Amino acid sequence: MTLMPHRVLQALHRFNAAHPWDHNAHYHRWILRQLPKHFDRALDVGSGSGDLARLLATRAKEVHGIDADPVIVGRARELTPPAAPVTFSVADALTGIPAGSYDVITCVAVIHHLPFTDALTHFRRHLAPGGTLVVVGLAREQTLGDHLLGGAAIPMNAATGWFKNKGRKAPRPVSMTAPTRPADMSFSHIVREARHVLPGARLRRRLFWRYTLVWQQR
Repeated sequence: MTLMPHRVLQALHRFNAAHPWDHNAHYHRWILRQLPKHFDRALDVGSGSGDLARLLATRAKEVHGIDADPVIVGRARELTPPAAPVTFSVADALTGIPAGSYDVITCVAVIHHLPFTDALTHFRRHLAPGGTLVVVGLAREQTLGDHLLGGAAIPMNAATGWFKNKGRKAPRPVSMTAPTRPADMSFSHIVREARHVLPGARLRRRLFWRYTLVWQQR
């Protein structure tokens, strides 16, 4: 479904390529608003260059970040002050989570690379009683509402990139350089599967081709 003329879309894509910004980092402050002011242990799955893990460390006693890419894990370690209560490790999200339970688990733009139901089940097992899981994910556009929201995000994406970069061309953000693949689950499918594994989970479509999921362990 095309909501804009092809030439307009091409021009916007060229503009976005010249003024990139991190769509995932855009939601980091929102993630913090879903969490307690203070907690003991946090896990960031797919931690990338470590921006979110370092933010979590402003509230947590210890934070573990895991990512399957050894290069970006090395970069995260370089960017993290030695005194910060954060560790990063190269690990698979389904088999390599450090032992123990966590008061907070975050997963941003990663779960569409994993078996969705298995991943949520695994995260649930590692969440402490009263703990909070926050997922920012990608969904495949399917409904008219999906396409309308995606269409509205295109010019807003360009405007945000312009203001964030103050009109200058900018290098591509580090956390956006890892290999990606398109999402294959629609939002309605995601909602059904998520609420089967996590009863009462709150899910919402978001701008910039994202959705959010928040769930608290009882």
